[in-house]
Amino acid sequence: MRSFSRFSCRLALAVSVLATPFITAANTSSASTTANNLFEAKDIFSLEYASDPQISPDGEKIVYIRNSNDIMTDGKNKNLWLIDVDSKKQMPLFSDDKQYSQPRWSADGEKIAFVSNLTGSYQIHVHYLKQNRTALVSQVQGGVSSLTWSPDGKWLAFTQLVADKRTVIAKMPKKPKGAKWSKPVVVIDQAYYQADGRGLLKPGYKHIFVLPSEGGTPRQVTHGDFHHKGKLAWNKASDAIVFSANRISDWEYKSLEGDLFKVMVNDGELTQLTSTPGKEFNPVFSENGKKLAFLTTSNALNPYRNAKLNIMDWKTNKSTEVASDFDRSIQDPQWLSSSLLAISYDDFGKRKLATISTKGKVKDLTDTLVGSSIGRPYISGSFTASSEGYMAFTQGSSSRPADVSVINTRKKLVKLTQLNEDLLAHKSLGKVTEINYKSSFDGEPIQGWYVTPPNFDPKKKYPLILEIHGGPHLAYGPHFSAELQRFAAQGYVVFYDNHRGSSSYGERFAMLLKYKYSSKEDFADHNSGVDAMLALGFIDEENLFIAGGSAGGIATAYAIGLTDRFSAAVVVKPVINWLSKVLTADSGLGQIPTQFPGMPWEHVEHYWKRSPMSLVGNVTTPTMLMTGEEDLRTPMAQTEQFYQALKLKKVDTVLVKVPGSPHGIAGKPSRMITKIEHTLAWFEKYKSKSAE
Repeated sequence: MRSFSRFSCRLALAVSVLATPFITAANTSSASTTANNLFEAKDIFSLEYASDPQISPDGEKIVYIRNSNDIMTDGKNKNLWLIDVDSKKQMPLFSDDKQYSQPRWSADGEKIAFVSNLTGSYQIHVHYLKQNRTALVSQVQGGVSSLTWSPDGKWLAFTQLVADKRTVIAKMPKKPKGAKWSKPVVVIDQAYYQADGRGLLKPGYKHIFVLPSEGGTPRQVTHGDFHHKGKLAWNKASDAIVFSANRISDWEYKSLEGDLFKVMVNDGELTQLTSTPGKEFNPVFSENGKKLAFLTTSNALNPYRNAKLNIMDWKTNKSTEVASDFDRSIQDPQWLSSSLLAISYDDFGKRKLATISTKGKVKDLTDTLVGSSIGRPYISGSFTASSEGYMAFTQGSSSRPADVSVINTRKKLVKLTQLNEDLLAHKSLGKVTEINYKSSFDGEPIQGWYVTPPNFDPKKKYPLILEIHGGPHLAYGPHFSAELQRFAAQGYVVFYDNHRGSSSYGERFAMLLKYKYSSKEDFADHNSGVDAMLALGFIDEENLFIAGGSAGGIATAYAIGLTDRFSAAVVVKPVINWLSKVLTADSGLGQIPTQFPGMPWEHVEHYWKRSPMSLVGNVTTPTMLMTGEEDLRTPMAQTEQFYQALKLKKVDTVLVKVPGSPHGIAGKPSRMITKIEHTLAWFEKYKSKSAE
């Protein structure tokens, strides 16, 4: 890559902005704020963000997915854009009404493979940069995942579902010609048979295929009634692929297991490389092919497990764990040299991009890695590294969704895109501020943040919304959030925290919720945060509101069974009765052994104690309930149980069903707006005059 020197002035500006992440032009506003420069519901359709930035092998170019919303179709556009790092100029590689994903560079940097529906169905294409020509190279049936080039550039590997026939138990009589019978029954005999957002799963197994990069017939190289998916790693000779799979006979019941395998491309010969209890995954070869880095997690029946970095000597197959005492979960290792890797990890509400030596020394590069979670302020973000020592990553802040930036091992950072300046530079946004306090339950330190409205005056009193994250082993942070900015624009202070059980604080903190999800303990973390906000002096104690989705919806429903301090609540896609939830949702196989002490019929009292339904007799808080009609993670019946219980108690409550929506209730722009505006309307209904 060419020198960064010509960007020294711009770099100094970028560094100064990073040093004060919460103070931006968008956070400072004039004395008067007009409706036009507040963040409005319709602005959500105008937001853009970058994802999956892929840096070329020489570090000179970056291809990334530019995500935008379509107000006419209520869908998302995913286009490919190409950036010249040295000049910072970008150009559309493919920008139209089609969808593009998985852009991947060939080892020589002359071609980019990707998946698109350019021809009507999703197929693999290869774009030749110098010739500016694109070839359709596949004619596959079904979705393509894990697209990966071979080092010699001759092959593309990918995974795809190989369909199987559904089970048939009874032979039906032949239907008379012209007769109209009901649709045939569907017989299910798998333990894992449904998935949120996908419905009933098609019978079959994911297998690895190879395809000539110039086009041809895909060839299946793995076999058996097992799934082979995730990251694929070609060896240096381009004649074998390393991957992770769970090939245990009762794999459906052993979701915490997985081993590394090597398959020879020519004849499909399979060799098992690891057999350690737990899961080995995410293999990646060093450039010289002598070392294989991979991640491991234990098979302990815990709801949270750190991922550890391991390095295998390819010649001897001997593996060594690196940085064993590093109490964070390592993600996405990528080689920078034969002794240095780039990694990301979550730490105190932020995702960090760092390097780690083969001896285990970790060096942070930046904590501004963010991603595609623009609705709520979840930790997210991705990067890719080149052997030249440069990394492309998605960078953002509390006031901007993800852009594309580049950084090197000397921490020289350059921001390459400004996807939302046309919209957000002219908006007065809420300012995000960190707050730290101790839980009243046991004095555990808790980290949180609050968003203040535009033109905030600390001498005034503002209504407060407590917004609780999902997971529960996820985390919020000081990141852009369309939902919370809308609340702030309407005059609310929004408070959110990373209560016990949240990720990014190490295993001990995450495990504090083992067998206690939900409980008085995590409620104390939230409630103490509300007290800490009141102590700041600008919160109206007569106007406290609470909301949350998924695990946050559970926590919200649980909280209003323990306190009546909130004027109103919005409970989104909750679990209300764990006894029925784990046996009807798509997540029971993994959730029962890791989050509960045993089967529900063996531990009825425990499951019931964790259920908000056990506290429903105490609820007096006006409550809005909202869930997607096609939610298989927290099925609609959960929400309906709470709704009917509250109606029987004559508590003011409404049920909002979102047609066609799975668990990701804000997956479409209009659905995100629906969620936000219904929440605001419900809170406005119960906001007392003292807040006006």
